Amino acid sequence: MASHYFFPQVRARIERQVQAEINHQGFMCRGELICGLQVIPNFYLNRSYEPVWFDFNGLRPAVRPLIKSIQQADREGLNPSDYHLTTLEQLLTELSAQSFPPDESQAIVWADFDLILTDAFLLLGSHLSGGRINPETLHVDWLINERSIDMLAFLETAVTQVQMDRTLQQLRPAHRAYNGLITALQKIHDIEKHGGWPKLEYLGTLKPGDKNAIVATLRERMQLSGDLPDLPTVEPVPGEPDVYDGTLVAAVQNYQRRHGLKTDGVIGRKTREAMNITATQRARQIELNLERWRWLPRTLEERYIEINTADFSLHVMEGQQKVLDMRVVVGRPARRTPVFSTIMSYLVFNPYWTVPRTIAVEDILPKLADGIDYLVQKNIKVYADWREDAPEIDPRSIPWQDYNKDYFPLRLRQEPGKSNALGQIKFIFPNKFDVYLHDTPQRSLFNRVQRDFSSGCIRLEDAPALAYYLLSDDPAWTHDRVRDILESGQHQVVRIPRPIPVHLLYMTAWVDENDELQFRNDIYDRDRDLNAALLKRVPYPLPPLSSTDGRQGLKDYQVRTLPVSKCTKSDLG
Repeated sequence: MASHYFFPQVRARIERQVQAEINHQGFMCRGELICGLQVIPNFYLNRSYEPVWFDFNGLRPAVRPLIKSIQQADREGLNPSDYHLTTLEQLLTELSAQSFPPDESQAIVWADFDLILTDAFLLLGSHLSGGRINPETLHVDWLINERSIDMLAFLETAVTQVQMDRTLQQLRPAHRAYNGLITALQKIHDIEKHGGWPKLEYLGTLKPGDKNAIVATLRERMQLSGDLPDLPTVEPVPGEPDVYDGTLVAAVQNYQRRHGLKTDGVIGRKTREAMNITATQRARQIELNLERWRWLPRTLEERYIEINTADFSLHVMEGQQKVLDMRVVVGRPARRTPVFSTIMSYLVFNPYWTVPRTIAVEDILPKLADGIDYLVQKNIKVYADWREDAPEIDPRSIPWQDYNKDYFPLRLRQEPGKSNALGQIKFIFPNKFDVYLHDTPQRSLFNRVQRDFSSGCIRLEDAPALAYYLLSDDPAWTHDRVRDILESGQHQVVRIPRPIPVHLLYMTAWVDENDELQFRNDIYDRDRDLNAALLKRVPYPLPPLSSTDGRQGLKDYQVRTLPVSKCTKSDLG
């Protein structure tokens, strides 16, 4: 009889909390903001305010695995305190000290624990599956695909089938790279606990063969980063511990390669600055990129093109294998290459280039003040306006001094040819940014380490190789045929036999196929902006329910294009 008497008191307490929100009195419990807002009240209403996390036998088996996962959330770059950890631990201690079933006076503790733990599960599950921050609220040039997850279904499975660990694993990104970053984060945290790595105080340039007291510090630094095997298997030159010897040079070159630096083995300003970034800063960089992985689809396609703008690289992936790899040039900081996913469906041989208005008025117009030589050299024609049938105009008849950034109705189009800004091949995929991949006549740029020189589109090191790959499903498109059409200069649009997904990413830390941790510079300050957003503590409500059963509301909770879809104490929205 006691337990039957107990549950009405718990249900009454939950109902009072829910009614406080419905009456706009604020959904707080034990000083904790319940982020579910309209979602959780409807959820409990539909179950007649029956508790979730215990029954007549006491706490359900799923409770402690969930608490443990919250305690260990920092392993994935999440903050355990965002999931009510301290309050939950305190309540759990109180519950453990009570006999079960408790008396009427203790019902409030059980009810509050149930509400807070439900909110913690939904928050943690949401953040694991979709991230804490919606990137579209940070960057106008970051576009993600909508994705919804029925969190109530996951909650029911986790609790009733005692599958908490498995359920949370199903919500995490399934990417190998995500798990690799988690492992790397733990290793750097271990280095942090032991004081981090030493700082290189030497301000000069250290070259192979040089002798300097800083070499001992450099050797320790390379051992801690894993670029130099631990002693005693690797010793300095006998009797000359201060010599920058071949073994240490090779370790530094490996470090430079992993950090996107020039691999010359020379310790100059850029290499020294990279080495002096602290372990704490590198750990945070990993955490930021873990968040970016949570924005992506849980699994990627079997075959796709991946472009990492921070790495200036393109990979064609089949399964987990790279089948094509090349360097790229991306947008300069003032004209950043955006982030989005789409499908590539066709390519263009010997394309025309319709000059974007921004480039026309900012880059080309100033060059015409002294004459039209630039237009002649670049084989650019001028049209009266942007209509398809607009008449061509003789550039010698145009009073160029009358045009400026506020008045420029003209359309400029460069004819096909080797000097065309798009080179001889353009790869098209629909997107609102008018960004695409293309060939380029500026081959020297690919020898640069940092390759952010374009106006937003991606220039390819080996456009013909990508064309060969994409057309290989059609036996009619032989290498000879591709070569012949390129040499002819003939403009031709070609459908790709098997359209391919394209993912434009921005990752400044990742683990590669050889399980090596890679870091890159934050060329667009996206790490800076994301870090600031994650540190903000502005609570937001969930979007209103679109139906009355609470289930659709949690689906809305997961629509990632909504700027207020993920509420926590540390959420920007």
